[in-house]
Amino acid sequence: MNTHLLENAKHARERIERGESAASWFSEALSNVPPLDRDAWIDEVFNLGTLPEDGPALPSGCVPYLPCSVDALLRTAKHARIGPHDVFVDIGAGVGRAAALMHLLTGASAIGIEIQPGLVARAHELATRLRLSRVSFVQGDAVELASEFVLGTVFFLYCPFSGQRLVRMLGRLEAIARARTIRVCCVDLPLPPCSWLELEAPHFPDVAMYRSTRLQ
Repeated sequence: MNTHLLENAKHARERIERGESAASWFSEALSNVPPLDRDAWIDEVFNLGTLPEDGPALPSGCVPYLPCSVDALLRTAKHARIGPHDVFVDIGAGVGRAAALMHLLTGASAIGIEIQPGLVARAHELATRLRLSRVSFVQGDAVELASEFVLGTVFFLYCPFSGQRLVRMLGRLEAIARARTIRVCCVDLPLPPCSWLELEAPHFPDVAMYRSTRLQ
């Protein structure tokens, strides 16, 4: 990333830290960054530094933390039509990168669920430093934290886990879908058949968006 982009990222971070509303400028600023530089630009805006290694709290069946690409998150925001009235729930939130970015892009409130204490601490630090009052994080096993999902309207899964853990997670979401329509957005994660979810077009190689059907 060149010097101009580094300075641009620093300026964007300062504007966020001052409490400026990102709704009027952040999305455009990101779109002006060349696609190949967007991940590095966001990392600089968020001043993430070196990512921590996974710790012993990562259960069997869970995938080690790997940040989702910025372009996949942009496609998710557009495809799911996420807006200020949504509550975006990031399942396997890591250091909070996706939750913070989605809030800045769309104005949605964001909740990150992460099982590793070290990653949650970094996520809390990010939200505090950037003064993101509508971005919060909860430490614990997402499969067991159904109470944290009650307000969610958009649920984001970037390969947090698979197998029976994924099936149990979908069962938690199905219970919410019985009360209201929700969207489930997946990156590089094929879901097992779910009669209560409909895959919506357009289809991308990496991003899939499902909408819940009416349940009795």
